[in-house]
Amino acid sequence: MENVILTIHLILALLLIGIVLLQRSEGGGLGMGGGGGAVSSRAAATALGKITWGLAIGFIMTSITLTILAAADAGSASVIDQLGGTVPAEKPALPTLDGDLLPPTASDAPATPPAAPAAPPASN
Repeated sequence: MENVILTIHLILALLLIGIVLLQRSEGGGLGMGGGGGAVSSRAAATALGKITWGLAIGFIMTSITLTILAAADAGSASVIDQLGGTVPAEKPALPTLDGDLLPPTASDAPATPPAAPAAPPASN
């Protein structure tokens, strides 16, 4: 069932691309071109416009249907579990730079801070 809907979805996508490319440009792309815009009266719907709307609605419906079917089939198991394979344990990557990223050693420990000087006697 999912494969049939996916096939219809792909066909609708290709048809929608083709129909949109066949339509005449109204000169409003990227702010170029002149004439009318939002101020002009609404043009009558053409046959290509109606076909575009129909294909767009069909495309959206198949998208929603595929999403619902995929969510219903989704489980908590991973793809690896479904294949029956095992996941190799990954080793942590060791730093390869001079010594900047190596863990600190005892000799790298900071020196102890000097003792605080005694407070001078208060004078009256």
